Amino acid sequence: MTDKYPINDFKSGESWRLFKILGEFVEGIDTLHKIGPAVSIFGSARTNSDHKYYKKAEKIASLFAKKGYAVITGGGGGIMEAANKGAASVNGASVGLNISLPFEQIPNKYASIQCEFNYFFVRKVMFIKYAQAYIIIPGGFGTLDEMFEAITLIQTHRIKPLPVILVGTDYWQGLIEWIKARLVAEKMASEDDLDIFTLLDDPQEIVQKVVDYNKT
Repeated sequence: MTDKYPINDFKSGESWRLFKILGEFVEGIDTLHKIGPAVSIFGSARTNSDHKYYKKAEKIASLFAKKGYAVITGGGGGIMEAANKGAASVNGASVGLNISLPFEQIPNKYASIQCEFNYFFVRKVMFIKYAQAYIIIPGGFGTLDEMFEAITLIQTHRIKPLPVILVGTDYWQGLIEWIKARLVAEKMASEDDLDIFTLLDDPQEIVQKVVDYNKT
């Protein structure tokens, strides 16, 4: 009986995949290594342009750009588009790290520096490698994934501490209360872990916190 997928073909395919992964790392580093200080901004791709969080993301990004920070997003629509738009509006470095998906992810027109990825984990490395802060604006599972990964990397000392700022008290307060009532109360996390992230609403205060943190 002949194997439908010969083992040598499988090994060959896996080897070529490794080269593709390496190529994405090289392209990402080549694209981003000269952007200077930067913040990564996350949020829902589904937020439309008249939503309060879209407008807030645009404002936050423009303030960061005025302070000399590049703004890095996932390069798509919604909050990502708003942040890239805000940075571009003041001639700041506006970076979009787009991911190839079968739906939702269409590159926005405001990212002046773009990089395309097929692998989520390579893209995640680029977000964290070049960021002086993570700004988490309301979003869905993808936003939660980025937020909790940054918190975990800081908690486990795999990366240097950096500000992780959750924007939107109304949106995040319930999650924070659940973390306190379940994770902390049941000893799944320590109370000190809550200091890894900060809940803020005012754009000026958000930017100033990051600026002050990076002065120390």
